[in-house]
Amino acid sequence: QVQLVESGGGWVQAGGSLRLFCAASTRTCSRSLMGWFRQAPGEAREFVAAISRSSGTTYYADFVKGRFTISRDSAKNTLGLQMNKLKPEDTAVYYCAAEGTQSGYRAYLSYSYWGRGTQVTVSS
Repeated sequence: QVQLVESGGGWVQAGGSLRLFCAASTRTCSRSLMGWFRQAPGEAREFVAAISRSSGTTYYADFVKGRFTISRDSAKNTLGLQMNKLKPEDTAVYYCAAEGTQSGYRAYLSYSYWGRGTQVTVSS
């Protein structure tokens, strides 16, 4: 079992920045992905970004390219998400996910473990 705990969410004005963190209780499979998803009220959970634990290859949703950066520290079992130029439509609960497959990195069902989420609110 892998436990994931997110932190770093909060409130920010449009154009501002936030950095999210995710700490895993144990090392995840080296061939798997870790990722971030988000879910706004009344909306489906959607893919934001993912990173290969071993190679560091990154994947992004089109709507965050150039604004968000995902990173990982495999030695410390942590995952980060630097979010810049935030928009009101980025408001959501952000979830950390682990043990995802490369072929299905956009699908939340491809990930085996989830954190409880951290709220990000961007005001206009």
